[in-house]
Amino acid sequence: MLTAEDEEQKRLAEGSRKRLARSGRFNGPIVTEIVPATAFYPAEVYHQDYYKKNPLRYNYYRWGSGRDQFLDRVWGKEQGKQ
Repeated sequence: MLTAEDEEQKRLAEGSRKRLARSGRFNGPIVTEIVPATAFYPAEVYHQDYYKKNPLRYNYYRWGSGRDQFLDRVWGKEQGKQ
């Protein structure tokens, strides 16, 4: 799910979703729902900057989750580009 704060943000998100769907990068349809944003509640202080406070645990989590491997496989050198 992706949240949009206003109509412009919603329009941009929908356009991005359509471009990704047309790109053929994924075999199935892009099913990310775009909904109006609701109240945002920041996490408790002890959760803030976890990756800085616990770099070993965070890096172990990142590696173990397979997220980085997925991003490399799907996006390759395009990661982080918009």
